Amino acid sequence: MVHLSKIYTRTGDDGTTGLGDGTRLEKHHVRVAAYGTVDETSSTIGVALVQELPPPLPERLRRIQNDLFDLGADLCVPGRADDKLRITAAYVERLERWIDQANAELESLRSFVLPGGEPGAAFLHLARTVCRRAERLVQELSAREEERERVDPLVLRYLNRLSDLLFVYARVANGNGELDVLWRPGGEAAP
Repeated sequence: MVHLSKIYTRTGDDGTTGLGDGTRLEKHHVRVAAYGTVDETSSTIGVALVQELPPPLPERLRRIQNDLFDLGADLCVPGRADDKLRITAAYVERLERWIDQANAELESLRSFVLPGGEPGAAFLHLARTVCRRAERLVQELSAREEERERVDPLVLRYLNRLSDLLFVYARVANGNGELDVLWRPGGEAAP
């Protein structure tokens, strides 16, 4: 278990941060930006959680926040060491089950959905866009030759599924889609 007795260390005052393997990177390095954006995704989900959300969303979103700490740890310790916490296929499969369960209750879409509706839904849409940014940063990291073998492909798959789940959960939070704000191409029929 983690034990933190002191919050500041002053070691980052030089513009670097320590990874889980002890190496230091500049704070603007794409790896640090990637796991920082994963943390931002969790924080945005936290804002959604203080809104009124229907069951089972709160319980599942808290589980996802925990997953995101695991995923951040995966990114914070480069490589594929077997003794490190890693995202597994089971994490991705769970998200896929949850997407299928929730989506089965929703009507098919006939237009794109704009972020909005109920406050909880709007924050879930925001979390989805932050998650997509994290996904892009992880993709950028894994595309670097020196990092290619140091990024678990399951991290990318998890973030991709999570953004889909957050979209579906935003629709659930909007009265199972009844309160979705639909895109009207060219503003047709807009007030």
